[in-house]
Amino acid sequence: MTLSQLEMFRAVAETGSISAAAQRVHRVPSNLTTRIKQLEAELGVELFIRENQRLRLSPAGRNFLDYNNRILDLVEEARMSVTGTEPQGIFALGALESTAAVRIPALLARYHQQFTKVELALSTGPSGELLDKLLDGELEATFVDGPVLHPVLDGVPVFPEEMVIVAPLHHSPVTRGQDVNGEIVYAFRSNCSYRRHFESWFADDGAAAGKIYEMESYHGMLACVIAGGGLALMPRSMLESMPGSSTVSIWPLADNYRYLTTWLVWRRGILTRNLTEFASMARELTISLQQPAK
Repeated sequence: MTLSQLEMFRAVAETGSISAAAQRVHRVPSNLTTRIKQLEAELGVELFIRENQRLRLSPAGRNFLDYNNRILDLVEEARMSVTGTEPQGIFALGALESTAAVRIPALLARYHQQFTKVELALSTGPSGELLDKLLDGELEATFVDGPVLHPVLDGVPVFPEEMVIVAPLHHSPVTRGQDVNGEIVYAFRSNCSYRRHFESWFADDGAAAGKIYEMESYHGMLACVIAGGGLALMPRSMLESMPGSSTVSIWPLADNYRYLTTWLVWRRGILTRNLTEFASMARELTISLQQPAK
């Protein structure tokens, strides 16, 4: 059973005539007759009742026509999702947890409102995990800490982030790694770029974190810090969005560690219509964030 056979079957079912169907699908009538008989032989049923040079659907043919049309419509939808001029279909997007929580909700809402045929599928995780999914083809694009120096990836910077150390409320000043040498740290898994950034900050001053407890969310990290259990590193924008941020002390890093940039990245040479429109919106949002408030 081929797509061309299904298209021929639909043409004959709708016109009731081999010759009319042949004109519609640009085939000679004898070819249509042969292909329809081959389809009937493959299915083991007669799809048409043939009488007086006319063909009308048999009960089996009527039942098959419904599935036939659904298959052809789905094939056309799949074709349009990758070749059409209008964004549509599934758009698998990844994002850091902080980016998903603070930076992109308005962007996602605007994209959904403008392109209603796109089904957004958002995954969150640490940078390393998201990049693995992107390289494996599970994601079409992802927001990660950048820049990403990988030979098969392209991307654009979108969100600058100020990184701050979060400590218990009455913690002594934190100005360098030696000030907190050996203290407990709450962080994401080892493939998190922010965790590696924090560890580099310690090492740059000849210091090291003590026990590192791996957490699954910033809310969990903040709760542990509030309880007086240790330190965490997170974007200021994320911290200020959470209840309880006023009950901790906040310490900015030295200038060479203080700022990071979130990038939107994708596989080089694979810019679908969905991604092109999304990247354009992300750039517009970045420009608006950089403009001074009036």
